[in-house]
Amino acid sequence: MLSTSVMTIDGPSGSGKGTVSRAAAKSLGWALLDSGALYRLVALAGLRAGIDLNDAVGLARLAHGLDIRFDSTPGGEEIVYLGGQEVTRDIRTESAGSDASKVAALPSVRAALLDRQRRFAVAPGLVADGRDMGTVVFTDAVLKVFLTASVEVRAQRRLKQLIEKGYSANLEGLLQDLRERDERDRSRAVAPLMAADDAYRLDTSSLSVDEAVGQVLAWYQALSQN
Repeated sequence: MLSTSVMTIDGPSGSGKGTVSRAAAKSLGWALLDSGALYRLVALAGLRAGIDLNDAVGLARLAHGLDIRFDSTPGGEEIVYLGGQEVTRDIRTESAGSDASKVAALPSVRAALLDRQRRFAVAPGLVADGRDMGTVVFTDAVLKVFLTASVEVRAQRRLKQLIEKGYSANLEGLLQDLRERDERDRSRAVAPLMAADDAYRLDTSSLSVDEAVGQVLAWYQALSQN
């Protein structure tokens, strides 16, 4: 059993899990695990090392010894380092997300990152954001949440995020990419994207960030009082 409280928030790309996870972690004063960033970093490191993204053995070996560090600015903005070099913007592009989805489908890479992810669970607690946090990585989590939203809403959100960060993107391309990612994530042989049997489901299509975060925290408070 886990000695540290863990809340898992899983869901497809654009469902709001990253935003909700960050807000919930801040509200609770807990640590945050952005598991998707780990797969993005493996993909980026692999490409920089000249390793094909289908090379399961090479990428798993790379994942085992990956030199990564997560930090934040005084204002709370994330900073990500790979091999001592800041790569925050590099891992947040659409191509990086697509590459991460391909790498995440490799069982050996998932196995290589499993212990690293579990080591993020430190007192007083952890909010873990991903696609298999509740089904594989933290099966004893005190609260498991699975967020969903229509693909159209998710594409619009992603377009807005990219434009705000200065990236170029178009809605049709994002829709196609999300549909392909969803299919790849749901059909992979190991740890497919799915809700845990005991997960609380929340459709965020018509919810504000505050409403979604409020519901998640309300579920946690109710469970913690039992």
